[in-house]
Amino acid sequence: MENQSPAQRPASDKEWKLIEKLLGQAQDEHRKSRRWGIFFKILTFVYLFALLSMMMAGGRSSSSLAVAEDHVAVVEVNGVIAPDQDASADLIVTGLTRAFEAENSKAVLLKINSPGGSPVQSNQVYNAITRLRNEYPDKKVYAAITDVGASGAYYIASAADEIYADPASIVGSIGVIMASFGLEEAADKLGVERRVLTAGDNKSIMDPFSPIRPSDRRHMETMLNEIHQQFITAVRNGRGDRLKEEENPDVFSGLFWTGERAATMGLVDGLKSPGDVARDVAGIDELVNYSASRSPMEEFLRNFGVSIGEGIASQIGLEGAVPSIR
Repeated sequence: MENQSPAQRPASDKEWKLIEKLLGQAQDEHRKSRRWGIFFKILTFVYLFALLSMMMAGGRSSSSLAVAEDHVAVVEVNGVIAPDQDASADLIVTGLTRAFEAENSKAVLLKINSPGGSPVQSNQVYNAITRLRNEYPDKKVYAAITDVGASGAYYIASAADEIYADPASIVGSIGVIMASFGLEEAADKLGVERRVLTAGDNKSIMDPFSPIRPSDRRHMETMLNEIHQQFITAVRNGRGDRLKEEENPDVFSGLFWTGERAATMGLVDGLKSPGDVARDVAGIDELVNYSASRSPMEEFLRNFGVSIGEGIASQIGLEGAVPSIR
């Protein structure tokens, strides 16, 4: 330093001041980064706490409903009846169980707006209603169809003590369907060669890129007829002598009718809205909804899993290959 000329010393001082300034700015940025890090950690904690509170609130809903005054317990059946939908057997049966177990629920009302869906899911709900009716014989079960109560939805409704609908409701469609496509000619025109390897002579049954064999058609029709007969038996057991089969030979043909027409056929017992059923039939004005729903976390995981599952199903050709009663 002693050898530096006076002209060099100011430059050196400026360099040190610049270094000090840069170090100071770096420290400020570090402090700001720490503050933002703490902020986002707190925000994440608040979010998780709120999510947990929502899940716990959902779990507490049934116990809080149990202390209500005398009421009609409502369980909704909305949309397509399928395992991954809001109208799944698990969710509907959970709601029904809560409704029957609630001490002050004097009757159970199924509020239905569904075109149908899985025969398995529908039958599970039907059986659950039958079981719960036997366990709680003093509680009547009513079904009120709003816009649509067709196929699998009517399957469920037929387990109720009484069924009601609006005059313009769509009711019936007691049948089974399995739909697919025949793409073999399209593949030939496009020059696509289908390569299928199987272990089992019938493993490639209903392959859309191959002509359907007569034996395959017979097998599938036999299976669909068996499911249809199960549906018919359930409806007959539920409706009994109220069902006017002899006067209406098409009742089990898969056709559907308005609520007004369904009432003359014995498919429904009267024309009333859900509120009218509670007030005029059950004799109670108060309605309390016991419908079960997934927690926010379950909904997120379900949607995430469904997106992956649908992708896999589309790749291996399983989409649309399940019987449906709608």
